[in-house]
Amino acid sequence: MKKIEAIIRHFKLEEVKDALTQVGVQGMTVSEVRGFGRQKGHKEQYRGAEYTVDFLPKVKMEVIVDDGDAKKVIDTILQTARTGQIGDGKIFVSPLDEAIRIRTGETGGESL
Repeated sequence: MKKIEAIIRHFKLEEVKDALTQVGVQGMTVSEVRGFGRQKGHKEQYRGAEYTVDFLPKVKMEVIVDDGDAKKVIDTILQTARTGQIGDGKIFVSPLDEAIRIRTGETGGESL
């Protein structure tokens, strides 16, 4: 199994979710997060004072899939979340040793 974490733009969330559902993803966890990379924030003005917004709002999606489905899910996120601008986000892929469904006690791929 693989854990795929994607940091994406807010306005791309529904589009990515719909695309992942179409390729067979049955569940995901979504969190609102803040951070920066090469984009390094931006400057804003409030009541005449200029200040820097270092941490930009993003969405973090977490999806657990079987090893055989990982490439398809990654490609779907890449195609759907890309705008071509700095700040599109990142995808992180990690091996997952175990998953257990609390309600039934199912483990591994059966728990997904």
